[in-house]
Amino acid sequence: MQSELEREFHEAMVNIYCSAKEHCRYNARIFLRMLSDRGGVQTARDLLSTDDIQYGFTELYLCDRLDLTVEVHVLKPEFRGLFTDDELRRACERLKAHGYDPCAS
Repeated sequence: MQSELEREFHEAMVNIYCSAKEHCRYNARIFLRMLSDRGGVQTARDLLSTDDIQYGFTELYLCDRLDLTVEVHVLKPEFRGLFTDDELRRACERLKAHGYDPCAS
């Protein structure tokens, strides 16, 4: 059973999909399917479990909207408790490598 925080994170992930579609004209169908099949938290964990940069991350980078990435949302103070230190580190490093540093605070 999902906690309230997990439900809020899932909703934030669905909002990423909607915002990327609206602002970047990026229809992340695979991401939406992952959310439907696995839920928001597991989808984020799966995306962070590899060193590979995901296609969606690249699309959001090219659109200058890294603020819409899973990585940024994982690092938000309200959601950090859902993830391991390694997952948080990986999200931070991925963003820093692309010139976005939400980890400085």
